[in-house]
Amino acid sequence: KTKYSKLIFRKSDTVPEELHQMVQESFLTLREQNCFFQDLVRIKGKDFLTPVSRILIGDPGCTYKYLNTRLFTVPWPAEGYDIKYCSPQIHDACKALMRLNDYLHIEAVKALLGQNLFETKEIKDSSVIDRGQSLASSLMEQGSVSKDQSSVCVPEDDRSLKNRTSFNLTLLNYMDPLQMLYLKQEPYFGMGNMAVSWHHDESLVKRSTVAVYSYSCEDSAVQESSEQELKGRDPAVWHVGLKVAWDIETPGLALPLHQGDIYLMLDDLNMTHQHCVLAGLSPRFSSTHRVADSSRGTLEYILGQCELALQNLQTDSDSMALSLKSLEAAVVKQVEEIHNEVEFEWLRQFWFQGKRYLKCTDWWLKPMAKLEEFWRKLEIMTSLVLSEVRKEQQIEKQRNETISCFLLLLKERQKLRKEWTAR
Repeated sequence: KTKYSKLIFRKSDTVPEELHQMVQESFLTLREQNCFFQDLVRIKGKDFLTPVSRILIGDPGCTYKYLNTRLFTVPWPAEGYDIKYCSPQIHDACKALMRLNDYLHIEAVKALLGQNLFETKEIKDSSVIDRGQSLASSLMEQGSVSKDQSSVCVPEDDRSLKNRTSFNLTLLNYMDPLQMLYLKQEPYFGMGNMAVSWHHDESLVKRSTVAVYSYSCEDSAVQESSEQELKGRDPAVWHVGLKVAWDIETPGLALPLHQGDIYLMLDDLNMTHQHCVLAGLSPRFSSTHRVADSSRGTLEYILGQCELALQNLQTDSDSMALSLKSLEAAVVKQVEEIHNEVEFEWLRQFWFQGKRYLKCTDWWLKPMAKLEEFWRKLEIMTSLVLSEVRKEQQIEKQRNETISCFLLLLKERQKLRKEWTAR
């Protein structure tokens, strides 16, 4: 109650049966269509395949980065977007997960409001209760809040609360522990086999909620095992483990997860605590809904950066020759930083692993072609800088400033190109 008060657990019987059916069918469909993939992640300069297979589904144009790997969303069928799926089943699966996302958004808002009431001891204050209920009701009346979550009428003091629960993507996980040759043991509390080690979720909006729907394909043997009297956790049943970050004195918590159970990590729990996933015996799916920090992670953002960089490129109306408007160090630096960002954070990340998403949809191919077009122009701009700084008539001080910042970014580009080639 004191150390884990921001962890909210909901048993499966609190979730509408129709939603269970849709979501669980979508998991099985995506597995049948071979849409789950192990990610190649980079830790301390070395590449590792994740034991868990994943797929990212969410707002069109959204990405999520963890352990130096950028994942690109398979877009769910958001209104106003033309998304072609490889099969009607994949469309239905993405739609079901969008429905689950809407449901968890409302649950997270209600849970946070409930906690605020409890913490401020305003339980008896009917105006606060009415405000909480009306906010939850207004969200529910919206139906599919994914259409435009920003259009929900929320009092000003609740706006940040809504923003911290407006999930823009879900990272789906799948693992069959019996297919794994080796699983690490939980090192601090003797909790048994770990499917995912202790960690914080990365790249999220500050103090945003993480909501998780769990579906373990339990068979009768697992059910029997869980009914036996055991000390500690039942190794046949999947659990989520939590502990206070950098603290092994406070007892850890292992919570059993059965078919259709949900848990919410509210507010700053993801930062103050670490969590792990403890493997059971049966295969398990989970849908982990997040408010990804999209300040630098959306297609809209990177296209905007490209447009900004190309403002320094001009075409002669007569000869059609290309030239740079400015050679100021700050301008050159900004353009070359964007050049590196386009190449290493987007194009190489996508073609390294992103092609696999073509099993679901070709939505990303057009944006990537557009980014490649921008990248070619950025390459031209780099060569124009080189030819300009070779000219003697440049003012020496400005020339030296431009060269020094330009060289740093070129060296960085060369180093990263070698790394990517080796990968």
